[in-house]
Amino acid sequence: MSKEDPTLASFHALVTGIVQGVYFRAFVESRARALGLTGYVRNVTQSGAVEVEAEGDKTRLEQLIGHLRQGPRAAKVDKVDVHWGTYSGRFSGFDITR
Repeated sequence: MSKEDPTLASFHALVTGIVQGVYFRAFVESRARALGLTGYVRNVTQSGAVEVEAEGDKTRLEQLIGHLRQGPRAAKVDKVDVHWGTYSGRFSGFDITR
């Protein structure tokens, strides 16, 4: 994938609500990998939010954002704050980090 490819993008998102302790990170990791995206998901302990950094095909990133807004069954998503960026190619896969 070329960094100059206009179909590629990245985003940084903060998901707030009841999103910790409900398998939200595993849910995001599973969806992102199925979509062929790279990046990470992690808990933001001090705020109770979940942070997501993802890169890849912009259409698939939009699909992942839809999954973030839904969340797993036990979650209650209040807000998904998304900031779009350019594709960097710095991630080799999609992982849960600390």
